[in-house]
Amino acid sequence: MVGWAIALHGGAGDIPIDLPDERRIPRETALRNCLDLGVSALKSGKHPPDVTELVVRELENHPDFNAGKGSVLTAQGTVEMEASIMDGKTKRCGAVSGLTTVVNPISVARLVMEKTPHIYLGFDGAEAFARAHGVETVESSHFITPENIARLKQAKEFNRVQLDYTAPTPKLPEVSGDSQIGTVGCVAVDSAGNLASATSTGGYVNKMVGRIGDTPVIGAGTYANHLCAVSATGKGEYIIRATVAREVAALMEYKGLSLTEAAAYAVEQSGPRGCCGLVAVSANGEVAMPYNTTGMFRACATEDGYTEIAIWPKN
Repeated sequence: MVGWAIALHGGAGDIPIDLPDERRIPRETALRNCLDLGVSALKSGKHPPDVTELVVRELENHPDFNAGKGSVLTAQGTVEMEASIMDGKTKRCGAVSGLTTVVNPISVARLVMEKTPHIYLGFDGAEAFARAHGVETVESSHFITPENIARLKQAKEFNRVQLDYTAPTPKLPEVSGDSQIGTVGCVAVDSAGNLASATSTGGYVNKMVGRIGDTPVIGAGTYANHLCAVSATGKGEYIIRATVAREVAALMEYKGLSLTEAAAYAVEQSGPRGCCGLVAVSANGEVAMPYNTTGMFRACATEDGYTEIAIWPKN
């Protein structure tokens, strides 16, 4: 029996078990509110692309997640946001990178999908496109929060101490017990089996200006087709190399794996422990939310009444 289902995430990473209540509770509350918003939209008959965009917009507006308002800062103290969205039924998709003034990057990605012959716009071109379509913009200072200034300062100090550390994505010390590699995403399927995925992020703390991660790369951070919809989170370079989101769909299509099996295998093969998590739904309403990090801010609901809101492993 096909039923609707929705899953969303607020990023995966080294989230300490003793995360203080003042940091844990607002995120759990936001996940619950966003889940309720998505469930209501699905129940009212909204199409999955509309549902996923709606939920990701709400997550972008929450300063405690690394997307939109909460986006982390580049090495130059600026914000460069990116996002993508994909409709599984048509395989139409849209993506953006290098946004600096747009309040909701996911909506610009949706406009690229629907209003252009292209899939991906970046930097000045994406900003100009957003303004031409009347998307809400603000001064870039709107995104530069005291918390993210502190994160950048600590990251720079860390890099000065370990000048010889050459890993492509060095592990940064946690600031106030937070993951710094967060992303937000949502996947949804309606009762007719139509699927969609949407993902948005601010990237890494102290990333090079111009760096592009997995989030806007279709098949890496975001993918949807007739079988499943996937939104990934974690260390983008690993996720791109492993084409994580597409891998889930390919394993289902060509190996005949279930969504749970395919999602778990894709995460396991993505790289070393601590690099990846994802949320996924299948065309028949299954949900999977595997990760190989300490935790992942996540939530899901299905038509048969199952609901989960969690950060760490359940057992």
